[in-house]
Amino acid sequence: MCPMPVPPRRANPWKAEMALPETPSLRLDGKRAVITGAGRGIGKAMATALAAAGAAVTLIARTEAEIAALDSELKGAGYLADHAVLDVTNMSGVSAFFDECDAFHILVNNAGTNRPKPMQDVSEEDYDAVLDLNVKSAFFVAQACVKKMLEQQQNGSLIHIGSQMGHVGGPNRSLYCASKWALEGMNKAFALDLAKHGIRSNTIAPTFIETELTRPFFEDEAFMASVLEKIKLGRIGKPEDLMGAVLFLASDASAMMTGSSMVIDGGWTAE
Repeated sequence: MCPMPVPPRRANPWKAEMALPETPSLRLDGKRAVITGAGRGIGKAMATALAAAGAAVTLIARTEAEIAALDSELKGAGYLADHAVLDVTNMSGVSAFFDECDAFHILVNNAGTNRPKPMQDVSEEDYDAVLDLNVKSAFFVAQACVKKMLEQQQNGSLIHIGSQMGHVGGPNRSLYCASKWALEGMNKAFALDLAKHGIRSNTIAPTFIETELTRPFFEDEAFMASVLEKIKLGRIGKPEDLMGAVLFLASDASAMMTGSSMVIDGGWTAE
């Protein structure tokens, strides 16, 4: 036998009806985003996430072939995209690029590199290659982007791609750890400098992500086993694992978040 229907709830005459809270939108319509290192891997995934949410994305890389191909793919899917060839280690080129553009609402500071080796084997050339791209270029790309935002009184979101190695140490990772810990510190200071201007700054700190560049490392069974031992969810990350994070940080859904790091590491840093 069916239970008796629940009678309709009567309005409480002593309490005014309250509107339900509205979830902040993850849409980015009308926003302009620039992504460095956008041609493949993490950069390609993040550019796609922002474009799919309605942003007009500008793809940046040193070589044109990959960003031109992605530009074409995004446009073919009905998204807004363009691209520019730019070496972000060229400070005058970086300054000129942002001077010529209208202010962006979103920066994804993604370009980076690594030279894994024991600290005793690191050369000065290794040091300069990693720190110049991962720290110096990230700093001055952000600075150039922010200067135009301030000039045009544009608020927005800076998103820097860090690493779990900006929160812990790792063997053969002295240069990479140095650069990513520096990025975390820079990010917090950026947030303090820029909050009064309505510009937020946060990092995304992923674990090992399988891309065209990292895939050969995982062919080493011993290395793969050591990585999977640390990643408690039991698998290597994929670029798609970061797409939700970049969309969150770019959108109004994270409007009260600045100076923080989203650690997406499968549990690596939990112990």
